[in-house]
Amino acid sequence: MDNGREKIASLIKAAAESAASDAGIKLTDDFSVLLERPKIAQRGDWTTNAAMKCSKLFGMSPMELASEISGRVKTGDVIERIEVAVPGFINITLTKNWMTETIESVMMLGAEYGSNSMGKGRKVQVEFVSANPTGPLHLGHGRGGAVGDVMSSILAFAGWEVEREYYINDAGLQMENLGKSTQSRYFALFGREEDAPFPEDGYPGDYIGEIARAIASERGDAMTRLPLDETLPFFRDRTCESVLGMIKRDLADFGIKFDVWFSERSLYGDDLTERTISLLKTNGYAYEMDGAVWFKATAFGDDKDRVMIRNNGAPTYFTSDTAYLLDKYERKFDLLIYVWGADHHGYVPRIRSVNKALGARDESLEFMLIQFVSLLRNGTPVAMSKRAGTFVTLREVIDEVGRDAARFFFVNRRCDSHLDFDLEVAKQTSSDNPVYYVQYAHARICSIIREAVARGIAMPEIADVDLSLLEDSSEARLVKEISRFPEEAAHAASNLEPHRIAFYATSLAEAFHSFYNTRKILGEPADIMNARLLLADASRITIANTLRLLGVSAPEKM
Repeated sequence: MDNGREKIASLIKAAAESAASDAGIKLTDDFSVLLERPKIAQRGDWTTNAAMKCSKLFGMSPMELASEISGRVKTGDVIERIEVAVPGFINITLTKNWMTETIESVMMLGAEYGSNSMGKGRKVQVEFVSANPTGPLHLGHGRGGAVGDVMSSILAFAGWEVEREYYINDAGLQMENLGKSTQSRYFALFGREEDAPFPEDGYPGDYIGEIARAIASERGDAMTRLPLDETLPFFRDRTCESVLGMIKRDLADFGIKFDVWFSERSLYGDDLTERTISLLKTNGYAYEMDGAVWFKATAFGDDKDRVMIRNNGAPTYFTSDTAYLLDKYERKFDLLIYVWGADHHGYVPRIRSVNKALGARDESLEFMLIQFVSLLRNGTPVAMSKRAGTFVTLREVIDEVGRDAARFFFVNRRCDSHLDFDLEVAKQTSSDNPVYYVQYAHARICSIIREAVARGIAMPEIADVDLSLLEDSSEARLVKEISRFPEEAAHAASNLEPHRIAFYATSLAEAFHSFYNTRKILGEPADIMNARLLLADASRITIANTLRLLGVSAPEKM
């Protein structure tokens, strides 16, 4: 179901080609008709600037050409009315047939309504969260997690084969400091803190003390009688394992399941790093100098070349990222999506440079940058978490407002916009809380259907219902909102804009509540009641589909 969009576009294009043929003009091969929703509803169901795009080719003003094209479009079947508006828009109003077709499509497709095949089964990897396993997930990780997970669902809905991946940064100095932090807290339990001072760049959160106490409970003071350097790998690995377990539990409770947990250490387990550098050298983008290996970043506009292997033989983080990128391509992904915090924006050009140096296409790489989150309570900033040490944890937010509210709020703004997350708003049972507003619409429809069953009224078959009886403006508006879902899902997938689904869900819920508050369903004459029951059920199905993409539950009772 394309809401008549493709049919209308083909009619406008055919009219333009007819006008061009009569004028002895050939349209360009890439000529297409882009249909958009008018900003003012009274101007029709669709509008196009097709005449404005090619008026110079015809040697006519946009208004003249729009009139010429409009006069060649047949009305009556799909198009009821076609009008020209300044400075050359063609506005289209559909016949009532589209209302019937929309509801029929929803009822026929059910959970698949709104999906499309633009992905064509191609493989896409979405890598997100990827927080260092050095502490609990914070708000930023939560927003990145929600955005990445919802984006993955939208892409799968659009016909992509999606793989969700978490990159575990379990190598490097930060992991040594993590191990030393737990080691120090462990020694302190036995009054030996002076033997294992807390590192200057250590991790002070209460969770480190909890891990140390667990180790002490298992092993007593045995670890204090061994050399620090000898026990450090144990403390490092045990702490990493414990923190990663905590992260996995939080993500599971947040409704996120990764297909792959990729360890940074694994990059050094085979010859991947060596193969990556060898490929860059072959392509002319890596060289040796002063005992080190360098990436020729200046070839891509960087202010200096970047070290890959230090003169002591140690690889840099940049090397890990480069090898990781090659590994992704070796796994045959057609598209790679990185979901990063906005503070990584300066790193994007560097990865794009490496992508080119590896010989990959620019289009195979996309980045979604997540802006910061401010946590508020009735407009007042919330204090930091004691357990985390420096930030509010995702777990605290889930425990207070629930998974559904947290996920919806995290994606209810463009990911590149700053987000103010007010805990009290997220807990309200009113229209001020968007997730409640949408879920309540779904629950309200389920209640109507239950009441119909209780009255002995069966859900009618669509073939037996006269949907042309849906004549009220609130009914037409609701059908129009339902019909928008396929295009919103397509836009969200092609433009990597998961917030569009949250926006749309709110708009659809608003249209349903408006319809429900003005039009009675049960108790009306049978033919009108049945038409409205089907309209309500089509609304329920569409709302449920949007909530499923958002990873938010669709309750039947509230």
